Amino acid sequence: MTNTTVKNTTKKKKLLIGITGASGMLFLPPFLEMIDNCSADIAVHGICSESGVQVLQHELQLEPHELPAVAKWFDIDDFSAPPSSGSSGYNAMVILPCTMGSLAAIAGGHSFNLIHRAADVMLKERKQLILAVRETPLNRNHLSNMLQAHDAGAMIFPPMPGFYLRPKTLEEAAQTYCWRLADALGIEVKKRKRWGGETDV
Repeated sequence: MTNTTVKNTTKKKKLLIGITGASGMLFLPPFLEMIDNCSADIAVHGICSESGVQVLQHELQLEPHELPAVAKWFDIDDFSAPPSSGSSGYNAMVILPCTMGSLAAIAGGHSFNLIHRAADVMLKERKQLILAVRETPLNRNHLSNMLQAHDAGAMIFPPMPGFYLRPKTLEEAAQTYCWRLADALGIEVKKRKRWGGETDV
């Protein structure tokens, strides 16, 4: 009988996180902690704009490198970084939160920084791009840009918590949105609560 070695061919999934200067940083830590604690083997890389750094500090008193799960950060102006190329092999990109300026750049196919370029790469490679657009009220330009980005292949995913689960704190409300985000990315989350009182094992 011949012994054969079976190699583990499971490939680690690569997720890119873009952080821009919109309000809504509250959603970032629970989302990244959720990825860090899930059973899936996911490599998370990040890009944070200058205004993103400022808003993150203002709202959470955190620096990007203090966020959980992100193994590597790229400079916002480094167009030679891996996310600039379709050969980098990212499976999905989430921009959380996404400013209207970033939305406009992505909808128009403009690459003013690495986040915009990486998003354009995801679209051209037919990979998943999720835009957590954050603004209110919305003018016609905002709505047109959302539709244009949607038609290019992006998923418009505003950070809107689900209140039917009766969250008692802002953090619990943010968690309900993160669960929906995980669903969209195909990430299984333990103890994820659903409508009707069901809880994932």
